[in-house]
Amino acid sequence: MSMFLIYDAEKYEYILQPGGYLLLAFILLALLASIRLFGAKSGPSKPGTKRLVFCSMSMALAMVTSFIKLASLPYGGSITLFSMLFISLIGYFYGAKTGILTGIAYGILQLITGPYIYAPLQVLLDYPLAFGALGLSGLFPKTKHGFMVGYTASVLGRYLCHVVSGYIFFAEYAPEGMNALVYTFLYNLTYILPELVATIILLSIPATAKAMTQVKQQAVSL
Repeated sequence: MSMFLIYDAEKYEYILQPGGYLLLAFILLALLASIRLFGAKSGPSKPGTKRLVFCSMSMALAMVTSFIKLASLPYGGSITLFSMLFISLIGYFYGAKTGILTGIAYGILQLITGPYIYAPLQVLLDYPLAFGALGLSGLFPKTKHGFMVGYTASVLGRYLCHVVSGYIFFAEYAPEGMNALVYTFLYNLTYILPELVATIILLSIPATAKAMTQVKQQAVSL
């Protein structure tokens, strides 16, 4: 394990080693290759290279906006400048499968740039599964206001992953006398809900909705 992780007894967490970073980079490249492969098999109207470019751009935009934090919580979690929106867009453009893969890749990228490793299951819940859930935005393509509904569902999916992780691994941070499950529900809600509401308001603006439709047309066209 020392090639990949070393346990820091003072910080009560695992520290990534060069081998760990290399492994994560390999997984990230494999996920990107899978996204391109799925695009190539999906038909001439959705070429793999173009799909990979849009997915990579969305990840880059999400990464940049994730650093623009309007508020940060002491034990992780922050309100960002619509970073979740950019990953959810991929599910809206190309469907849930590509959206989930892109979200998982983005979760790996988040893990590389800002790792917090308490336990293997915690890593899965807080990084690839939580961000992979943002691809669930592609589950409602034919529903009225499909992207808004899908975005809400995807953010809820991410929220539940963090709640489970918080309850299992970080219950000790709950204030004395407060139920641990209630604490993790409220804690994660304090940064997920404001960004969700702000994004829904943004998507409700007619000009934004029109722009989303135009971008989607460009994404799926030749």
